[in-house]
Amino acid sequence: MPLLLLATVMVAGCGDGQGEDATAYQQRIEDIAQAPLKPTRTAQEKALDDAVFAIASPFDGYLGVAIHDVERGRTVQFNGDLLFPQQSLSKLWVTLTALQKVDAGDMDLGEAVSVGVRDLTVFHQPLRQIVLRQGAFHTNYADLMRRAITESDNTANDLLLKRVGGPDAVRDSIAGARLGSIRFGPGEIAMQSGIAAMEWRPSYSYGERFFEARKRVPADERKAAFDAYVEDPVDGASPRAVASALARLAKGELLGKATTTHFLGLLEKVKSGPNRLKGGVPAGWSIGHKTGTGQVLDTVPRGVIGEQAGYNDVGILTAPDGHRYTIAVMIGRTRVPVPERMDMMHRIVRAVVAYHYAAKGEPVPEGLLPPEDVTDA
Repeated sequence: MPLLLLATVMVAGCGDGQGEDATAYQQRIEDIAQAPLKPTRTAQEKALDDAVFAIASPFDGYLGVAIHDVERGRTVQFNGDLLFPQQSLSKLWVTLTALQKVDAGDMDLGEAVSVGVRDLTVFHQPLRQIVLRQGAFHTNYADLMRRAITESDNTANDLLLKRVGGPDAVRDSIAGARLGSIRFGPGEIAMQSGIAAMEWRPSYSYGERFFEARKRVPADERKAAFDAYVEDPVDGASPRAVASALARLAKGELLGKATTTHFLGLLEKVKSGPNRLKGGVPAGWSIGHKTGTGQVLDTVPRGVIGEQAGYNDVGILTAPDGHRYTIAVMIGRTRVPVPERMDMMHRIVRAVVAYHYAAKGEPVPEGLLPPEDVTDA
């Protein structure tokens, strides 16, 4: 056999046995050889990892956590690469898309917009009371963005979504920014109706009509739709991807300087979830965050807590010295009482605070954390 032919046969025989050709195999080997070695975890990172595991593993529910040290570029996670329902966390990506358009000169937040009864959506929408009282509300997109992020107003977010080009535009934005495992659903109305196994009707925007109609859906149909959503959420995201995206936002990598400052300022003014992550932030520290809260499957006997699909909080935690950490705590489903969920989030934040001082080789300031949260790591 000629030497050239023999060499070809030998290389071809080095594939993975599943149809990979010689060129692809060789490229994969070269990529592995050239990949940078992952730095060894420090003792402080291991202590944080152990603390997160100790907090998250006993939690009775489908839970994911990711913590990213922005300045050091290191991540600790628990189920951090799995997909969890985002719910209103997805408003982050609508605002990101809008501000990218502002940077590109394709949108002016001062543009006028009117909100009428036909624009109303579902669930939390403080704008509804204004519209029903006045018949129409005249404002601009800067105001709608503020309401969408700081008040988690679904109507405000839906109008902002329409202005940027709809769900496909947001998906393109996520893909273009290479944010990783973050999906964007079909919009609030379609998604929430689907989770409840319902067909949307405009009348559901008013009062308690959505909830009343949901009660009429057979329990087995509701449970099937609920389970399908949690298992494969149309708006799913991994905690690691969300924490990474927030870190890139904080570093100014996703937007221009002015739009980055605007976005971060909105996160600092969020009113929802004051006792989720924010409730665990000690004196001298600060957090800009965004919550996400899903439906409860309440087709259970009276006195039994129904399962909730999506109970989240994500944010940028800043130490007194300016060092930043992004945190994503995402609960896919749980029956755990809300106070216990909040306590778990507080403990995650305090673990990050303890890590911060340990990584600097400094003791935690006296009285800053409960004694049980202070370690010698």
